[in-house]
Amino acid sequence: MTRVACRLAALTAALALASCSIPPKPDLPALRDEAPLAGVDVARNGAWPGAEWWKRYQDDQLDALERKALAKAPSLDEARKRFGTALSAIEIARAAGGASVQAGAQVQRQRMSDHGLIPAQFLGFNWYNQGDLSLQFQYDFDFWGKTRAAVAAAVDEARAAEAERSAATLLLTTAVADTYFAWQSDQAHRALARETVVALERSRALAEKRVARGIDPPDALHQADSRLAAAREAETAYAGAAPIRLTALAALLGIAPAELPALAAKPLPRIAVALPDDVGLDLLARRPDVAANRWRVEAAMRRVDQARAQYYPDISLGAMAGLSSIDLDKLGDAGSRVFGFGPAIHLPLFALGRLDAQYGATQAQLAAAAAAYDASVVDAARDVATQALNLKQIGARRSEREHQIEAARQLELSAEARVRRGVADDRSRLAARAEILQQQDAAVALDASAVSAEIALTKALGGGYRVDRAADAATGAPTLPTESPTHSE
Repeated sequence: MTRVACRLAALTAALALASCSIPPKPDLPALRDEAPLAGVDVARNGAWPGAEWWKRYQDDQLDALERKALAKAPSLDEARKRFGTALSAIEIARAAGGASVQAGAQVQRQRMSDHGLIPAQFLGFNWYNQGDLSLQFQYDFDFWGKTRAAVAAAVDEARAAEAERSAATLLLTTAVADTYFAWQSDQAHRALARETVVALERSRALAEKRVARGIDPPDALHQADSRLAAAREAETAYAGAAPIRLTALAALLGIAPAELPALAAKPLPRIAVALPDDVGLDLLARRPDVAANRWRVEAAMRRVDQARAQYYPDISLGAMAGLSSIDLDKLGDAGSRVFGFGPAIHLPLFALGRLDAQYGATQAQLAAAAAAYDASVVDAARDVATQALNLKQIGARRSEREHQIEAARQLELSAEARVRRGVADDRSRLAARAEILQQQDAAVALDASAVSAEIALTKALGGGYRVDRAADAATGAPTLPTESPTHSE
């Protein structure tokens, strides 16, 4: 048998031995393809939030705050940096495969040992110069898809980082809107509290006169004082809440409270609840946190492919050309040329324990990513259902509260009629007015809860985020499958 035939036989035997250790393709995790929202009794035909969803409130003040938040907010910096890091990882993965070219230059002054393999006395010198110039080329053949899997995993991780950045943006914009409307709610409560204080001051003045004349016992005045003090306390609380809200708002924008623009009090918007018809199916592509977890599943699957490809031999082709001389004056001569060329193969025959551990770790990471994805889908469905049902309940309560306000108005009209006829004093009219203000204050609280719940529902519906599968396909990037994801062998 010739030497070449022996080498081919040894290579074939090594490849056969290596192939026996390659694990089979793992079972793919079964992932949810629809959010569990069946049975949520809420009106449908609603629209998905837009990218600038806060503009539906038609509030110039809120628009300005959101622009400032998106331009300056420190909470987005970390998400931007993570995305930049993920993009860099793609380039690193791409650079790890294919062709590589390296140039080198080296000049050394060396001393030979007197007791070496070739004694210095034999050569006649101890010191010599060594100059080397080289250009090295290497091409790795990615027959088993290891580099392709690494690049695909890095792309998927970048997509996850991009989705996380969108999630951070959504978290910020909803927090700004929620804080702004909470400030508006406090202003409405404070105005009603002020009206209540005025009404109770007049009522107390009447009580003081009646007690002074001996018509009513002193307890009537004490009761009036107590009600008035409670109303003043409420007014003080709402007045004190305003700077706290503004401080929180400034922190969200990343500015000092003094840099906030002057805000004017405005009525709270009226809210209606309706979910999109396709909310169960489309929610998975519209929630940035769910999309990020799905991209992590995709990345984990590519890491499994990459770890499995490690069992196969690496085959590369290398070449080297350069100049080498111990006489620097002759380094550029034709006789100083050196060349090298040849293929190389790496067989991981004695690293199976390490490869098995790495492969097992990637499978565990895939299982964890799949579990995290399923949990995020369930959480997303819970968020949508909770906020939608909360809005429905608030709407029903708001309707009943309006009936109470109307009944209180009728009582006030009756009291005013009795005062005009002279059959009653102002106490009944003032009491009816205080009742109206109390009911209106409760209505403002319901309106504020509705606005807050709608903002939370907007966040639960993704706030305008959407996975663009068509754009991903056009750019060659991996896309989120509608069914359980699959590998290619």
